[in-house]
Amino acid sequence: MTSRSVSASASQAPRLHVAPRAARGYGDLAADLASDYGLTPDPWQQIVLDDWLAEKNGRWASLTCGLSVPRQNGKNALIEIRELFGMVGRGERILHTAHEVKTARKAFKRLQHFFGTSKADPGAKFPELNALVADVRNVNGQEAIFLTNGGSVEIVARSKNSARGFTVDVLIMDEAQEMSDDDLEALMPTTSSAPLGNPQWIFTGTPPGPNANGAVFTRVRAEALDEKKPERLCWHEWSAERDVDLDDRAAWRAVNPALINGRLQFEVIVGELSRFSPGGFARERLGIWDETAQSALFPSWPDRVTAAPPADDEPPTAMAVDMSHDRVISVAGAWRGDERTHVELLDVDVTGNTLAAVEFVAERAGRRIPVVIDSASPAASMIPELVARKVRVIGSGAADMGKACGGFADAVAEGRVTHVAQPQLDTAVAGAKKRNIGTAGAWGLDRRSPESNIAPAVSAILAHYGAMTVRRPSREKRKVVVRS
Repeated sequence: MTSRSVSASASQAPRLHVAPRAARGYGDLAADLASDYGLTPDPWQQIVLDDWLAEKNGRWASLTCGLSVPRQNGKNALIEIRELFGMVGRGERILHTAHEVKTARKAFKRLQHFFGTSKADPGAKFPELNALVADVRNVNGQEAIFLTNGGSVEIVARSKNSARGFTVDVLIMDEAQEMSDDDLEALMPTTSSAPLGNPQWIFTGTPPGPNANGAVFTRVRAEALDEKKPERLCWHEWSAERDVDLDDRAAWRAVNPALINGRLQFEVIVGELSRFSPGGFARERLGIWDETAQSALFPSWPDRVTAAPPADDEPPTAMAVDMSHDRVISVAGAWRGDERTHVELLDVDVTGNTLAAVEFVAERAGRRIPVVIDSASPAASMIPELVARKVRVIGSGAADMGKACGGFADAVAEGRVTHVAQPQLDTAVAGAKKRNIGTAGAWGLDRRSPESNIAPAVSAILAHYGAMTVRRPSREKRKVVVRS
């Protein structure tokens, strides 16, 4: 996996660019095909195409593709090029989803520009493409174009049940800043039996706003930018630095590649600056993600970031494990100091492999470091295996969770907790919501919320609780455990 940060002065290149190494690619072929029909990609679009269509070992090098670019820069044209190539060049079955019906309808109309409005359409602009058409479905909300080679694009607006019954090769999730976990869970199985055996998921959009349901898109970004990058994921982001002057014209040019060819008008951006709120302009026009969004439960969390975590050979005082409903396993550690307790994620396993997680925890905890697990969590299934390996497991109940959350909230507010910047943990803390425990005021974190995967936050809170409640061995007796 390669990771590149490109100078912001070159607006055709993304500021944040992550992509796997690949043996070969079809980006040039896709560009040539689209150019034959009047859709020539800009240099920035070609960069993205090259990564989306890179191949390794007979499969797409990137199973997951993420793109964040300010509005009106040509994202839709880029998607069209990918769809044209997939349908015509490879016979892929593609499901194109959008947040709203009107946006989905516009995408369909743009594809009809190339293929015509029906089979054997005498008014088709490109007869050779129309000759490939087997059928066009114009039913509102169920638009589709089917080709004789088996390729197709079906276009739907997202909902909890809108994608059930589809089987496709490529899943495109436009307007991903407005996409819930319910939407994702309905969509992802459509590629489980991809007809060509080579699926791909494409997420495109802008940074989620404060009222957007952006947890899914945020997780994709966090995964791409995490130090432990997955092997099959690419991310392209045109964004300014967080401390940029909003009136900096050079910054406008750096993150809006369509300004060069005049597709995006400079005067329009001037107007947006005066009409948008500062946060809206930063998000919609400068592509800035709100990475320090405050949590209603832990508003001081962003202020507790430290650049001085414990030394690598210092074992945690306590560890904790939690698992989300979709079986993402989070392991956290807490280091108790004289004045502050430091918490960090040690591992996040998106595969749900409990055996691997047990081995990871057992190796690092040994027999001395306590490991806290909520007895009501799916992670409780790991307790027997950990106990069999002589790990000191502490099963917590509802009362313990109330104490843990209350104590953690107090410690964060009072500056008695530190942490390093970890996107998955920060996102979970920012998205945490309260659930009442009993009637005396105790509370825990609401696992039912579709806004966020809170397992990283729960593991950090329980690790902190463990560090604050167990008796620490003397320093000279501590077993050194190397964190990865």
